[in-house]
Amino acid sequence: MPIASLSPVLAVYFSALAFAAGACLGSFVCCACSRKKEGESALKGRSSCPCCGRRLKANELIPIFSYIALKGRCRGCGAKIDILCPISEAVLAAAYLAALLAFGISASALEAALFYTLLLAESLCDIYTGEVPDFLHLLGAAVFLVFAPFDGGASERLISGLLGALLCGGGIFLFSLAADKALGCETLGGADVKLFAVLGLYFGPAKSLLAVILSCAAGLILAAVKRLGRREAFAFIPCISAAAFAVSLFGDVIIERYLGLFAL
Repeated sequence: MPIASLSPVLAVYFSALAFAAGACLGSFVCCACSRKKEGESALKGRSSCPCCGRRLKANELIPIFSYIALKGRCRGCGAKIDILCPISEAVLAAAYLAALLAFGISASALEAALFYTLLLAESLCDIYTGEVPDFLHLLGAAVFLVFAPFDGGASERLISGLLGALLCGGGIFLFSLAADKALGCETLGGADVKLFAVLGLYFGPAKSLLAVILSCAAGLILAAVKRLGRREAFAFIPCISAAAFAVSLFGDVIIERYLGLFAL
């Protein structure tokens, strides 16, 4: 059901609900990934300040707003709060709202929301630890398989997805091997290759190729902004995730416009 077909009151209600859900899950994902960095369990009791150990009160755990109210510092010891916390909350909140506006109240919107949550988790794991657990890639594939039957052309989407995973994941893997040999250093991590395979599942051959192009463009821009050397490593999965988010919302339009350039 398109969000535009709802009454203004219901449209605002569902939009606020999507935004709040995204912010809360963004907070949880960031907390879980930061705890993984410290070798702690994501389910390890209540949140506390990593510097002074003070347990946080309920009014200090409101996504986005608590960070603003506290001016980015712990109320107890004054230590800076990790900037990735409010960024994660705001990014996933905006992503959930975008999914609702793009796909309406539907299984596609729920699938997109779960997909975006996995992208955020993989990005934060890469930033915090440089390692992404394989279960996140498997979870992404499982979400695709669960929601494939809800698509009108389930069998076509499944075939397209498997072909996309093979071409995108396999192609990137072979390219990385050749690049490693040519440059004498590791160019892509295993997690990058596995995520590209997952994107191939979701997008099929054409849109997964677009995701690869946009990912590389984002990586080059990031490297230029950070003035990284030729052999300096950096977290590439956030670039892949940003490209995947853009392709999920605008991939069809971008490809259609591009092909339109060659129309007679």
